[in-house]
Amino acid sequence: MTIDDWLRVASADAAQRRLPDLEPLLKALAAATRSLRAAEWNQHAAGRPQRDPLTPP
Repeated sequence: MTIDDWLRVASADAAQRRLPDLEPLLKALAAATRSLRAAEWNQHAAGRPQRDPLTPP
């Protein structure tokens, strides 16, 4: 599921529950999630460290 898919579903659910004030919060959360996923440091999050951080250099 993409962030846009999630936002669409979450927004529809909020509308169905008659919670219009939730919409700006959902959009902010989606924007923050996009920023975090696009961060440079996140590109290597799944990889292994270059060296063991517990072993002295």
